[in-house]
Amino acid sequence: MSEKEAGFSSHVVVFLFLILLAGRGIAGLGDKEVVVKLKRFLQSNNKIYSGGYARWNEADPTPCRWPGVTCNDDERVTGIDLSDSSISGPMFVGFSNLTELEHLDLSDNTIDGRLPPDLNQCGGLRYLNLSQNLLDEELNLTGLVNLRIVDLTSNRFEGEIRGKFQAMCANLVLLNISANNFTGEITGSFDECPNLQYLDLSTNKFTGEIWKGFAKLREFSMADNNLTGEILSETFPSNCSLEFLDLSSNKLAGELPDSVANCSKLEHLNLWNNSFSGAIPSGIGELAKLQRLFLGSNRFHRKIPEELLNCKELVYLDLSENNFGHEMQGIFGRLVTLQSLTLQENYYSGGIESSGILKLPDLFTLDLSFNNFSGELPVEIAAMPKIMYLMLAYNNFSGSIPPEFGSIAGLQVLDLSYNRLTGRIPPELGKLRSLLWLMLANNRLSGEIPPEMGNCSSLLWVNLAGNKISGRIPSEISRMGRDPDPTFQANRRGISVGSLSGQCPSMTRWIPVNYPPFNFIYTLLNPKRCQTTWDLILKGHNYFPTCASSNSQVITVPFSGYLQLTGNVLSGEVPQEIGKMRFLRLLYLDGNQLSGNLPAEISSLPLVVLNVSCNLFSGQIPSEIGSLRCLNSLDLSRNNFSGELPMSLNQLSELNQFNVSFNPLLSGVVPATGQIATFGNDSFIGDPLISYSSPSSYPSPPPTFGNSSTVYLGTSRSKVGFWIPFVVSFLVFGVASFVICLRIRTLVSIVSRILTIENFVTRSSDHRS
Repeated sequence: MSEKEAGFSSHVVVFLFLILLAGRGIAGLGDKEVVVKLKRFLQSNNKIYSGGYARWNEADPTPCRWPGVTCNDDERVTGIDLSDSSISGPMFVGFSNLTELEHLDLSDNTIDGRLPPDLNQCGGLRYLNLSQNLLDEELNLTGLVNLRIVDLTSNRFEGEIRGKFQAMCANLVLLNISANNFTGEITGSFDECPNLQYLDLSTNKFTGEIWKGFAKLREFSMADNNLTGEILSETFPSNCSLEFLDLSSNKLAGELPDSVANCSKLEHLNLWNNSFSGAIPSGIGELAKLQRLFLGSNRFHRKIPEELLNCKELVYLDLSENNFGHEMQGIFGRLVTLQSLTLQENYYSGGIESSGILKLPDLFTLDLSFNNFSGELPVEIAAMPKIMYLMLAYNNFSGSIPPEFGSIAGLQVLDLSYNRLTGRIPPELGKLRSLLWLMLANNRLSGEIPPEMGNCSSLLWVNLAGNKISGRIPSEISRMGRDPDPTFQANRRGISVGSLSGQCPSMTRWIPVNYPPFNFIYTLLNPKRCQTTWDLILKGHNYFPTCASSNSQVITVPFSGYLQLTGNVLSGEVPQEIGKMRFLRLLYLDGNQLSGNLPAEISSLPLVVLNVSCNLFSGQIPSEIGSLRCLNSLDLSRNNFSGELPMSLNQLSELNQFNVSFNPLLSGVVPATGQIATFGNDSFIGDPLISYSSPSSYPSPPPTFGNSSTVYLGTSRSKVGFWIPFVVSFLVFGVASFVICLRIRTLVSIVSRILTIENFVTRSSDHRS
C-alpha cells in the first residue's frame, strides 16, 4: 500500500470513528431528553410531594449518575427505578423511546389509570414491577416478549387472563398478579410457559377448577379465589417440583390425595379455609423438607397420622377450626421441632398438660383460643423456655392468673381475654419487659391496677375492659410502653414472626376495628397480607397512618398504642402523668367512676380516639384538647362538665364522632361554621345550657366562640332564674344516667358473652353443614 493510500485509509477510519462517536452522542442525548421529559412529567403531576427524581440535575451531560437511573457501558439508559417515590396520576408515556431499557420499577406509588399502549413497545424489557399502584382496566403486555420477571401485585386490573400471557411467556420466570380483580378460569393460560417457576394468582376472582399444570412450578399461590372441585391424585405427578403451594381460602372439597407425597421438595403447604374432609393423608409424612403446614378451617378427621412425626423440619402447624373435640391429641407433644402451634376453635375440653405440648422445647407461639378448656390456667406454661406469644382467649378458664407468668422473660403477647378469671392482676407481670400486648378483657378480675405495670417498658397495647377493677389509675402506668424498641429490634434479628396462624384470627381481637388508625387494615385482610402485616407490626414498623387530611397537623409517632379500661369501677382522678404516654393513640376510660378535672396534660398525647363517657368528671373541658389535631373521635358524654364549650374544639378538623350529651352544666353556643357545626342535635342531648346559632345571626366575620356576646346565658337575673329548675332537673338526671351507665355496663358484658357464644355456635354449625 502506498503512503497516499495509507493516508486515505487512516482518514476513512478516523471518519468512521467520528461517525460512531457522533452516533453514541446522539443516542446518549436522546436518552437524556427522554429522562428529562419523565422528570418534568412527574413534577407537573406531583407538585407537593416528590421522590428522588427531583434531584436529577438537568445540567449534567448524562443521566447515568442520577438516582434511580442505570446505564450500560455505552451510557445508554437500561434501568429506571422510581419505586416508593410518591408518584401519583397517570403513567408516563414515552418509556419506549428508551430503546435499551431492560429494567422498569414503578412500584409502591399511586399511579392510576390504564397502562399506556406505548409500554407494549418496550420490547427489550426483562424486568417490570408496577406493584402497589392503582392501575386498572384490562391488561395487555403481549409485545413484551423478553420479560423474565413481572410483578403487578395490588392494582385494579380486571378481565380474564386467557390469551394474555401466551405471546410473552417464553422467557417468563416469575409472574405475580395477586390482589387484582382478574376473573374467569386459568386452565391452559400458562401451559406454554416453559421457564415459569414462580406464579402468584392469589386474591383475585378466578373461578372454575384448579389448573393441573401447577406441579411443574417451584412456587404456586392461588389463595383467596373462588376455585371449586377436588384435587385429584394425578394432580401431583411423580416429577412434582413444588416447594411452595398455597390454595387457601377457596372452595375446594373432597379428600386430599396421598399423592402429595410426590412433591418431595415441598416446604410450605397451605390449604387453610376450604372444605377438605376425610383423613389427613399419611403421605404428608413423606415430605421430609416440610416446614409450614396449614390445614385449618376444614373438616379433616381428628386422627393425626403418626407419619407426621417423620417431618423433622416442621416448625409451623395450624390445624385450627376442624372441630376435633374431646381431648387434645397426644401426637402434638411429640412434634419436638414445632415453633408455632395453632389449634384454636376445635372444641377441645382438655389435654393441655397430658398432650405434652407445654414441654415442646422450641415452641414460641401457642394459640388455643376458642375452645372449651376449663379449670385453672396451667402453671407449667411459665416453664416453657421460648414461649413468646400465648393466646388462651375465649375459653372457660377460672381462678386467678398465676404470678409465675411474670417469670416468662421473652413473653410478648399474653391474651387471656373472655374467660372467667378472678382475683387481681398479679404485680409480677411488671417483670415482663418484652410484653407488647396484654389482653385481659371480659373476665372477672378485681383489685387495683398494679403500679408495677409501669415497669413493662415495651407494653403498647393494653385491654382490661369489662372487669371489676377498682381503685385509682396509678401514675406509674404512664411509664408503660416508654421504650419498646429493644423488643422490636430483637424481632428484626430473629426469625419471621408473621406466621402466628394461617388466618391470624387474633388480629380482630388485638386491633380495634371501629376506629382509625386501625380500621383500614380490615379492608386489606387475606391470608397472605395478614402474615405480612403481623411481621411488620411485631418488628416495630409504623404500619398505621396518622391524620388522613394533608391539611392537618400530622403527629408523627413510630407506634400506635392504646389503653382500654372501659367498663370497670375505677375511681379518683386521672393522673396528670398520663400525658407522658407518647405512643398512646387510643384512650378508653368510659364506664367507670372517675372524677375530678380531666387533666389538660392529656393534650400531650397523639390521640386519635378519646372516650371518657359515663364517669363523674367535673370542671371545664380542657381547651387544650383542641390541639389534638388528629383526633377522630371524642366522647365526653354523661359527666358533670361545666363552663363553656371550648372554642378550640372547632379546630379539630379530623373529628367525625363527637358527643358531649348529658352534661347539664355545660354552656355556650354551637357555632354556625367549623367542625363542631357539622354535628347534629344528638351530640348535645341533655345539655340545656347549650344553644344553637344560625349563620344569619352572625355578623361578618362571625364572633369568636368565647365572645361574651355569643354566650347563651346572659347577665340578666331573669334568664338565670328561668333556667334554675332545668339545671336542677338535669343534675338529677345526670346522676340517674350514671347509675344507668353502670347497669348498662353489666348488661353489655352479659350480651357480649351471649353474642360471642351465639357466633361461636353459628360458625360451628356452618362447619358441620
